[in-house]
Amino acid sequence: MIRKLKKEFPSKVIIASIMGQNEEEWEYLAKEVTKAGADIIELNFSCPNMKYKGTGSDVGQDPKAVKKFTETVRHSTSLPILAKMTPNISDMRIPARASKEGGADGIAAINTIKSITDVDIDTCVPEPQVNGKSSLGGYSGQAVKPIALRYIAEMTSDVEIKDMNYSAMGGIYTWKDAVEFMLLGATSIQVTTAVMEYGYRIIDDLILGLKIYMKEKNYSNVSDFVGLANKNLISNDELDKDTVEFPKFNYEKCIGCGRCYISCMDGGHQAINFDKENRKPSLNGKNCVGCHLCKLVCQQNAISTVGKRLKKKTF
Repeated sequence: MIRKLKKEFPSKVIIASIMGQNEEEWEYLAKEVTKAGADIIELNFSCPNMKYKGTGSDVGQDPKAVKKFTETVRHSTSLPILAKMTPNISDMRIPARASKEGGADGIAAINTIKSITDVDIDTCVPEPQVNGKSSLGGYSGQAVKPIALRYIAEMTSDVEIKDMNYSAMGGIYTWKDAVEFMLLGATSIQVTTAVMEYGYRIIDDLILGLKIYMKEKNYSNVSDFVGLANKNLISNDELDKDTVEFPKFNYEKCIGCGRCYISCMDGGHQAINFDKENRKPSLNGKNCVGCHLCKLVCQQNAISTVGKRLKKKTF
């Protein structure tokens, strides 16, 4: 299949994703996909849906195994190597560093997250099920995007591995999703779930949206904005704790549903008053702490933020 694809589409880059159970299999696969014409090899250290133990995400959770198998492939090919990381781990930077030590040129992240998506409350069988039984499986799609963004940001900000190439994936449906990953340091994007849902035509939308964004921002190359958001990521103890950004209500968009009032009253700081007759919210600035819960629950995008107020420091 790789030989056929390379013959039919010689200008396209083909990434061969491989996985073995031992060094001999990793070596064999690396050599074979190289001979077949692949341009890049991706090492699957991340898939949670494996039949055999010691493969997929089991490897990705073991830095020593990551380094060992990466070295094996590095000695078996001259092609660029992407090590695909598993999110089923607390700190992805550790196996990523190990892959660099083993000779990887870049990182691919993230793969799917071990999950149970549902439980049938009548049959008591978790979903998805096969013949009445289920198992932990990999969950992907838009829900994993915040987790994927976190891992990409952590790795591209890490001193030891920030100079590697990063191929990002996880909940990318639109050009804006793709740009967000690039702003955090990704140099290429992978899309799967969105294609399953909308078909390959979504790639045209991603490319068109990216071109329009770059023109509006006067970017001539993708590299012009890769990693620009990283400088704005700081540790929690460095954040300005003395500034409040107040919500601002757009009454033209507001439909008077009252969700902002209810959420602030029951889950916030009772900082929103609500005129029940005219069905309009208003702010009680004395109580507002700038948590933006109201903005989060507003389905009309009728709440923005305005101004800043410095609180008096208390000791």
